[in-house]
Amino acid sequence: MRNLSLVSLSALALAGCAASNAQTAATSAATPAPASTQAAYAPVIPKGTGIFAEPSSLPFQAPDFAKIKESDYEPAIEQGIAIWLAEIDAIANNPAAPTFENTLEAMERSGTMLSRVYAVFSALTSSNTNDNLDAIDSRTSPKLTAARDSVTLNPKLFARIKTLFDARDTLGLAPDQMQVLTLTYENMVRNGANLSDTDKATLTEINGQLSTLTTEFGQKLTKGTKDGALVVNDRKALAGLSAADIAAAEKAAADRGLPKGSYVLAMQNTTQQPLLPALTNRATRLALFEKSWNRSERGDATDTRSLIVKIADLRARKARLLGFDTYADYSLSDQMAKTPENALKFLESFAPALGAAQKKDADDLNALIKKQGGKFTVTPADWDYYAEQLRKQRYALDQNEVKPYLEITNVLENGVFFAANQLYGLTFKKRTDIPVYHPDVTVYTVYDADGSELALFYFDPWKRDNKSGGAWMSNFVDQTTLLGTKPVVFNVENFTKPAPGQPALVTWDDANTMFHEFGHALHGMLSNQRYPSIAGTNTARDFVEFPSQFMENFMTEPKVLANFAKHYKTGAPMPAELVAKIEKASKFNQGYALGEVMTAALLDMKWHTLPAGSTPSDVNAYEKTALAALDAKGLHTELVPPRYRTSYFRHIWGGGYAAGYYAYSWTEMLDHDAYAWFTENGGMTRHNGQHLRDTILSKGHSQDYSVMYQNFAGRQPSVEPMLKARGLK
Repeated sequence: MRNLSLVSLSALALAGCAASNAQTAATSAATPAPASTQAAYAPVIPKGTGIFAEPSSLPFQAPDFAKIKESDYEPAIEQGIAIWLAEIDAIANNPAAPTFENTLEAMERSGTMLSRVYAVFSALTSSNTNDNLDAIDSRTSPKLTAARDSVTLNPKLFARIKTLFDARDTLGLAPDQMQVLTLTYENMVRNGANLSDTDKATLTEINGQLSTLTTEFGQKLTKGTKDGALVVNDRKALAGLSAADIAAAEKAAADRGLPKGSYVLAMQNTTQQPLLPALTNRATRLALFEKSWNRSERGDATDTRSLIVKIADLRARKARLLGFDTYADYSLSDQMAKTPENALKFLESFAPALGAAQKKDADDLNALIKKQGGKFTVTPADWDYYAEQLRKQRYALDQNEVKPYLEITNVLENGVFFAANQLYGLTFKKRTDIPVYHPDVTVYTVYDADGSELALFYFDPWKRDNKSGGAWMSNFVDQTTLLGTKPVVFNVENFTKPAPGQPALVTWDDANTMFHEFGHALHGMLSNQRYPSIAGTNTARDFVEFPSQFMENFMTEPKVLANFAKHYKTGAPMPAELVAKIEKASKFNQGYALGEVMTAALLDMKWHTLPAGSTPSDVNAYEKTALAALDAKGLHTELVPPRYRTSYFRHIWGGGYAAGYYAYSWTEMLDHDAYAWFTENGGMTRHNGQHLRDTILSKGHSQDYSVMYQNFAGRQPSVEPMLKARGLK
């Protein structure tokens, strides 16, 4: 997952989305306005104080975590807001006629202090938070939202931009300048610039409430996921788990101060839990699934349902105020899919094939249960357990047989980094002189093919109780030639940390996640744009997941797999017969794997296609009705529930993916089509990697998405490669 970034403050202002602890701003160097502008017009801009007032002196302007104190954040955010608003006022009130340089480019240069502090602060509230940081987040999020609204809804600023937009064909703008102007104007209109003063006030109020509520949702879910962990007091109940998994569960219990003999099965963000395939004790499976399914519905301080009702209602009201029928119409108006109808048509096209696959798979699993003497039919809690057995029977593939070949540092350095080297010529060097925000974090310098320094990369792999669930990428510093900054990128995951003395092994899915998130990282590292608002991953949700999902393909490239899949003890390569088993099993259980993603995407759309005034008060009842509607289209949600239930769907209620979770499937179409192009044109070569870099990865949002894809592939994408890859055709 790419965290939807606040990025440059001009982009931040015009994004129209609520602040979230899952969102981050990129940093940029403070750059003075051109001298000619200063001579004619020199407004007084306040000066910041403290550690965030100036760029860090560390390489790449990396944040100096050795010097940053928690007490620095709130005053720096407040100062940053004041400075940014003063800079915007200076632009809006400039007596000189508007030009691209004194208006749009000045906006791109503004807000550097706020960007700098918020990049760090939001990273920590996502990956290493505490009660104090959460409290600061709660206090500052509404202020950030109000600041963004004051910029977006500034009539003088909009008048200058509109003047330029109306005359755009006569200005002699470079293509990237035309794109910045067009996107800025359209985003301001889309987010209320043409509203009456009364409606602007209403919109500002709604945005403020959404900011507070989405921040609260994220905090409740993080705590609820921690508190919802399954505590087991009988080692026998953990039968089937590896010694390493049991040791990790024992350590997790000790870390929480539980008595000896206790074990904690901590939860991942998803509905299904990674330990379910191994647990032979059905009572434990049922208990763990129940904990996952109801983590945010316990009627306590972490229950999220009342927040969801308020958020959904406010979003629908906001959409109507802005002239859209539903929030989905509003949300998709600047995406590649354009309309919810297009997204729904795409998603629902899979329903018949998925439903048939789910029914067949369920029949096979029930036959296995019956053969083993079970007096029950398969439930979601049982699915992965029996599917794993069936996988072993059909393909002789045991996931525990795979893990010894997936030591995490080897996967990263000899797998992920090696693939990036083969495709783009990049090399990586670990460094120990850059301070980090947690001891789990590792930092690398990234070198381009010509040996020049390209970026810094931070890697934070292990699950922590104070870390948001899931996996994501974002930036501490964005690439921009205008401000002269190179990217400082981080990946965050939530893998189970081994107990002391145990090898740091990951699952096959974990390794795939590492390739995925590094695809986002490459999108940020390889950016080559002048303006921060269109650089790197500042793209639509249904395009930003394309580079990440595309990178997953190279995990199983023979020369990549051979380079990293080596036994952690002996160094022996993964046996060819095991590799063959993995390849043969790759299309197994796709009715579930794709089904849970599709169902979550459709559930997201159900919530966000509600017109204003129709938001239900009972979250569970509406979810039940929504899932029943999906079953009517051929799916089997009672067996294959959504990957995220409404009450713990962080992506859509706190992570910037509202009406946007379809993007994972939409971009999967792009990634499989792009990989088909690679296959047709010689496969994994530097030439093909450079072509992708030149046409997609370096471009940010400097061009229309369809144009970029056409420039890469010479065609528009087809869904056929995706269907074949999933075994659905």
